[in-house]
Amino acid sequence: MSQANLVEKVADQLPGVNARTSTTKFSKAKVITFKITLVALAISISTYFVKKPWNDFPVSTLENGINLCPQADELVPKKNGEIWESLQHSYNTEEFKARAIDWLGGAVRIPTETFDNMGDVTEPVWEKFLPLHGYLKDSFPLLHSNLELTKVNTYGLLYVWKGSDSTLKPLLLAAHQDVVPVLETTINEWQHPPFSGYFDGESLWGRGSCDDKSGLIGIMSAIESMLENSFKPTRTVVIASGFDEEVSGMRGAHSLATEMLERFGENAFTMLIDEGSGYSEVYGRVIAVPAIAEKGSLNVRIKVTSPGGHSSLPPPHTSIGMLAELLVQYEKTPFEVHLTRGSPTYRSAQCMAQHAPGISSSLKEHILRAEHCDRALRAAEQELFKNRAFMSLVGTTQAIDLVDGGVKVNALPEQAWAIVNHRISTESSIAATKARDIELLGSLANNFNLSYTAFGNRISNEDAPAYGTLTLSTAFGDGLEPAPVTPSGEDAAPFQLLSGSIKAAYNSHRNISGSDAIIVSPGIMSGNTDTRFYWKLTDHIFRYGHLGVAGGGSLPSGVHTVNEAISINNFVEMIRFYTTLVLNVDESSLP
Repeated sequence: MSQANLVEKVADQLPGVNARTSTTKFSKAKVITFKITLVALAISISTYFVKKPWNDFPVSTLENGINLCPQADELVPKKNGEIWESLQHSYNTEEFKARAIDWLGGAVRIPTETFDNMGDVTEPVWEKFLPLHGYLKDSFPLLHSNLELTKVNTYGLLYVWKGSDSTLKPLLLAAHQDVVPVLETTINEWQHPPFSGYFDGESLWGRGSCDDKSGLIGIMSAIESMLENSFKPTRTVVIASGFDEEVSGMRGAHSLATEMLERFGENAFTMLIDEGSGYSEVYGRVIAVPAIAEKGSLNVRIKVTSPGGHSSLPPPHTSIGMLAELLVQYEKTPFEVHLTRGSPTYRSAQCMAQHAPGISSSLKEHILRAEHCDRALRAAEQELFKNRAFMSLVGTTQAIDLVDGGVKVNALPEQAWAIVNHRISTESSIAATKARDIELLGSLANNFNLSYTAFGNRISNEDAPAYGTLTLSTAFGDGLEPAPVTPSGEDAAPFQLLSGSIKAAYNSHRNISGSDAIIVSPGIMSGNTDTRFYWKLTDHIFRYGHLGVAGGGSLPSGVHTVNEAISINNFVEMIRFYTTLVLNVDESSLP
């Protein structure tokens, strides 16, 4: 069962939730995160008792004239209107669809899997990216003849499309070249071979078709198409493409960030778009969710040591036994979680409450009052947190993922350890997470008479005799703070421009107009993208890929698992989105 289907199945099994008559599937791992957010929120919302019909509330403005989720108008390029209209017509043709199939299919057919511990970029294993670079050069000749290309740390790609006005901050578009591995034991489970780029008349199949070659090829297809129409930008456009996002980005995006900081400086870009969420229909509304933040992360190693010996003469508690009780303490004591006004998840709840017609009026009332009433905020929170997926997006989480101890059945274990993975709330920090873990285990360390050291600091009395030791330390790096939250209010011009561009692309693809066909809500990513290295480049970072269910169909998810595929209709709409965004930013009054 796909992750998307699993989410929906779990959702249907929750108490107080009526099964939906139709479902929506996504074709991207980060988009699945977006879907979980929406489904989790919608599930929690739907548990409210309906006191009166939802249509007692206007869709766009709630009672007393308060607008909880103001919407930007559809933003169609004006100065660049002629080229925009020409390209929209072109994108509607079968000829362009065939080109899109060829462009993306060719990239998918070049395996660019990345694995942990691949070593330095000087290792031959990285040479798998060279055929992709050659393919991009051959497939997008105008892009490569008009944009300046710098290869960073051998395989990172940095393209600069110079604009005529050097005083304007550039637009930064990001996408990664690598894909997650395909397990050999699963190849027979694929409907079409994982690196075939097979087109079945509706969808294009293969690893990377969604994550994230569709993003990279979508950007390049849009720029190649604009160049074919003789477009010359006023504002510089930069494309940054890393090659190890799926294994942390330390060689790719990290090096690209250093290069861009040296070349352009801090806060040098007007806005950044990288892979991320998309759009979906939720309770009667199509909602797009650009992620304006990412949670942080911290891996904590808990290590217990105690005297060894023969297992025929055991102590009351072995190292493994003590570790087990420490881990039970973790799971008995989750982080306290509260919905915080102004947070990305709170903003998502406001947009859902205001714009989704299929939810109850009581939630609309609670969210309306929550802005100025703690009691209403707690009431809404209580219902929303009935769904653990949504609660996990709001607060700091903990998951015991690794454990080890003991070497022989007749030997007392002299040490045992486990690693707990934390995903840190946007309202918290690494320091706060460490402090909570230290306090959590203090009483047990005392009960077991363990000398207690945490993150390099001695917690217990140095002179006190001890039976063993308890040590907390970081694992796999020092952790990552939550990302800065991108401004998304009515006065946040980049967010408003992105919102208007999303609406224009969505409408143009369906030959409709207006600002109400799709709602744009700020959201959050629970995982991390290459943007983790780009924080110093701009205050306006958005994780959004415009992936969704185009034309009312459904897609297999298959991301990070078998049968990854993307609807070509959706891929063409992605190209339309990048085109609209570039043209709108180009003619905007952004700095």
